Amino acid sequence: MSFGHHFLRTPEAVAGALILAALVAMALTAPLLFPRDPLSIAGPALLPPFQDWSLPLGTDRLGRDVLAELFHGARTSIAVGLAAAATSIAIGAIVGTLAGFAGGLTDEVLMRITDAFQTVPGFLLALAFVSVVGPSLAVVVIAIALGAWTGPARVARAEVLSIRERDYVASARVIGMHPLEIAFREVLPNALPPVLALSSIIVAAAILVEAALSFLGLGDPNRVTWGGMIAEGRAVLRSAPFLSIIPGIALVLTVLGVYLAGEGVVEASAARKRQS
Repeated sequence: MSFGHHFLRTPEAVAGALILAALVAMALTAPLLFPRDPLSIAGPALLPPFQDWSLPLGTDRLGRDVLAELFHGARTSIAVGLAAAATSIAIGAIVGTLAGFAGGLTDEVLMRITDAFQTVPGFLLALAFVSVVGPSLAVVVIAIALGAWTGPARVARAEVLSIRERDYVASARVIGMHPLEIAFREVLPNALPPVLALSSIIVAAAILVEAALSFLGLGDPNRVTWGGMIAEGRAVLRSAPFLSIIPGIALVLTVLGVYLAGEGVVEASAARKRQS
């Protein structure tokens, strides 16, 4: 049975995939459905949802379209989540491969550096980095990756330690391949699958960290973010709770969808291995 059949037979995986498909559809159609700047004034301030069908989810304190902000916020969440996951996995895979393959002093130094980063909570590290460097989308991605690369590094190192003594690695040494070429061309590709399994957790955590930074006013000021929308609604929480509830629900569903889809991929891969 193929991977796709195993995946589709897992209810939580299907639910996660449907949520992610809706999120991607929102992100892709945002410029088409809402071509205007989502931060521009669209109507009267604090218009409740379903009062004006040209503004179905109402407006915020400045009269901006909540639905347009929600769709454009999905673009920011996807961009930050995927970019932070790719950056942290790349850094972690390189560090873990070098540590596991070289061994000795190199392994010791790289693992102590990893321990040092791991002792600091990821959110505090991101908060400090963005506060010093300044808020922008690229800075937020780097800040999140700084706190997330340690997990992939440890997994990659463990896999490399189990792979580096195999016959094909010894054969590569015998024919005179450079150690770095062996590490990154022969060993790393076989060590990557367990590392990539962490991607769903990193994406979900990155989306939450970005939302928290935006809530504190440390997100990119030129982009709509769900965390910023929640913070915007905080001042009128009693009179217009929908301003915080709507992006909050979107954030929860997105993180849930990423987690469920990631778990479905892991379960489908495990089921396929058991059958093969």
